[in-house]
Amino acid sequence: MTTTLINGVSANCIDVQDRGLGYIDVQDRGLHYGDGLFETFAVINGEPALWDRHMQRLQLGCQRLNFPNFLGPDLALLRSEALSLSGDVTQGVLKIIITRGGGGRGYRAPPPLAAQVTRILALYPWPDYPVAFWSEGVTVRVCATRLGWNPALAGIKHLNRLEQVLARSEWDDASVPEGLMLDIQGNVIEGTMTNLFVVRNGQLLTPDVSQCGVAGVMRSWILACARMAGIPSAITSLTLDMVTSADEIFLCNSVIGLWPVREIMGIPGCSFQVSGPITTDIMAKLRDSTVS
Repeated sequence: MTTTLINGVSANCIDVQDRGLGYIDVQDRGLHYGDGLFETFAVINGEPALWDRHMQRLQLGCQRLNFPNFLGPDLALLRSEALSLSGDVTQGVLKIIITRGGGGRGYRAPPPLAAQVTRILALYPWPDYPVAFWSEGVTVRVCATRLGWNPALAGIKHLNRLEQVLARSEWDDASVPEGLMLDIQGNVIEGTMTNLFVVRNGQLLTPDVSQCGVAGVMRSWILACARMAGIPSAITSLTLDMVTSADEIFLCNSVIGLWPVREIMGIPGCSFQVSGPITTDIMAKLRDSTVS
């Protein structure tokens, strides 16, 4: 069962006196224009993992979308509401959505200081992924849907995810949990719900997301972990040929942690070492940390 708070009020128990707080305005710009942001957390033993990294990206998104009245003290309010939902949960998924709020028809947004943002927090059950996805690796495919370039929105978790929706609708095979997405120039950018890392000649590489894609918080944690461990790493452009000829590949996000990739379907001979040294090292550090 999903438990939801809307502006601090339970969406499952709305009193008529709370209207304007415990429900979503039909004029909400998040609904009409995707005018908002979201963050998805793994909840482990009552704690939303990687909280500070998620909040840093949320603040960046607020600045990009010009939500200046949702910074600073509001993060403490989010923390309080998040803990009220997740405090008794051993393992779950928490999603936080922030929209610009109501604004009437038309693209022009209300003045920044006049906008009344909407806060939505929802707690979901832990996904039932097979254990083999971690131990034996996953099979992925290459999506036909491409990511368009827009540096103004690149990196942040904005609500406009139709490219990912279209890409994920390209297949319906539970044994293939993820698809790789390329940009309009043919560079491999990410999975539909994950970031991508490859290992080539002992170096850990992840795609540049300055033009499109999401700068994941687990991605940033892994890059920081690699630096501390002395693992050579870089953010760079990756062609599909560079990915398919890699020594190791893995996917990551805040919920799954890390999945090794064992093969890319549809490309003959495209299989990878699931227990490669760098993938194994990062997985061990992740298990030993407090983020998983």
